[in-house]
Amino acid sequence: MSDVRIETDALGDYEVPAEAYYGIGTARARDNFTISGQGLPRSFIQALGVIKASAARANMDLELLDPEVAKAIAAAAMEVAAGRWDSEFVVDVFQTGSGTSTNMNANEVIANRANEILGGSKGAYSPVHPNDQVNRSQSSNDVIPTAIHLSALLEYRTGLLPALYRLETALKAKSVEFHGVIKTGRTHLMDATPIRLGQEFEGYAGQIEQARRGVSFAAESLREVALGGTAVGTGVNAPREFARRTLGYVNQAEKVQLRETPNHFRAQSSIDASVAMSGALRATAVAMIKIANDIRLMGSGPRAGLYELALPALQPGSSIMPGKVNPVIPEAVVQVGAQVIGNDAAIAAAGQWGFFELNTMLPVAARNLLESIRLLSNVATAFSERCIVGLETTGEGPRLLEQGLAIVTPLANVIGYDRASMIAKEAFATRRTVREVAGEMTDLGPEELDRLLDPAGMVDP
Repeated sequence: MSDVRIETDALGDYEVPAEAYYGIGTARARDNFTISGQGLPRSFIQALGVIKASAARANMDLELLDPEVAKAIAAAAMEVAAGRWDSEFVVDVFQTGSGTSTNMNANEVIANRANEILGGSKGAYSPVHPNDQVNRSQSSNDVIPTAIHLSALLEYRTGLLPALYRLETALKAKSVEFHGVIKTGRTHLMDATPIRLGQEFEGYAGQIEQARRGVSFAAESLREVALGGTAVGTGVNAPREFARRTLGYVNQAEKVQLRETPNHFRAQSSIDASVAMSGALRATAVAMIKIANDIRLMGSGPRAGLYELALPALQPGSSIMPGKVNPVIPEAVVQVGAQVIGNDAAIAAAGQWGFFELNTMLPVAARNLLESIRLLSNVATAFSERCIVGLETTGEGPRLLEQGLAIVTPLANVIGYDRASMIAKEAFATRRTVREVAGEMTDLGPEELDRLLDPAGMVDP
C-alpha cells in the first residue's frame, strides 16, 4: 500500500501523504515555506475552525449547501477548533502574505474529514470540496483577518485580562500592607524626600490599571471584522446576509460580540486594529518592566544593595556562588517585555504593507500579536503569584531614612534654600544626620526640628 496519494490542481500532480487530512495546496505550501518550523498559534487555528463551522451553518441557512454536507463540514471544523487535527496544520507562519496557504490547509483538512464523516475517503473531495463547499462565500482575504481578530479576543479574554486583574489586585494589596513603611524616595536614582512604600505600590497598581484599560479599549476595535468582503472588499460571491449569519454563529459559539465592518475596504487593506492592540500590549510591557526593575532594585543585596524588600526565594541563583538567590521573576518580566516590544515593531512594520486592497503581512502579524498576548498573560500571572504576593519589607528602608539628606527639604521653607543646602552638604561631609547638623547651624529648637523633620509629615501632605 503506497504511503502517498497523488492529487492534481491547476499546476499539475503532486504527492500528498496517504494518511494526511491536508491536501495538495497544503503539501505545496509545506514544501515551499521551509523557513521557521513554526505554524500559526493554537488559538488562531481554533478561531479558524469556529469561523469555518459557522460559515457552513450560514451557507446551509442560505440554501447554498446541502444540509448533510453542511453538518459534516461544521462537525469537522469544530474538531479543528478543538485541536483534534493540529498535527495536520503544517504550513509555516512565514508564507504567502494573505495567509491563503493556512486557509487552504484548513479547507483541505475540513473537507477530507467531512468526507470521511459522510463515508468517503481522503483525497476524493466528493461530496465536499475544499473550495466549493468549505470555502463557500469566503476568501482568505476576509477569513484570515477575521481569524486574527477572533483569536486575539479569545486570548485576551481568557488569558491577559484575568492576569492583569490579578496583578493589579496583588499590587493594591501590597500598597495597603506596606502603607506604614516610610522610606527614602528616589529621583534620578538619588535620595529624595520620604515616601511610603505603600505609595510606591499604589503607583504600580495604577500603572497596571491604566494598561488594562488601554488593552481593553484596543480590544474593542477587534470586534469589527472583515468577513463578508471576500477578495477585495466588494463581497463578490458572498450573499449579503452571509457575514451577519456567520458571525451570529461565531458569537453564539464563543460568547464574543463580533460584527461585520461597515467599511470592508479599510478592514481588508489595513490591519490598523491589530496595530492598535499591539501598541496597547507594548504599553503594558513597558509598565511591567518599570515595576519589575523597581522591585528588583529594592530587593538588591542583601548586604551590598538596597534590600528594602525581600523577594521570595524560588531557586538557587548561581552555579558557582553558594547561597546566592536572584530576582528571577522580575528578570523574566523584563525579558518578556523586550520580546513584546520587538513583536510590536514587527506588527508596526506589517501594518505598512497594506498595498491597495490587501495587507500582505497577515500571518506574521497574527503570530506576533498572539504571542505578545500569551507571553504577557503568563508572565503577569507569574509576577503576581510568584513574586508580588510573597514580597516582604525588611525594615532597611525606614532604618536608612534618618540618614537621608533630602529630609532637609522642609527646612528650606523656614531658613531658605541656600542655608538648607549648606546643612545637607555638611551632614554628608561629616557623616552626621540632617537633624544633628541643623541643631548646630540654626536656632531651631528640638521640638521645632522634630516637627519639621518628621517623615510622616512629608509623605501625607
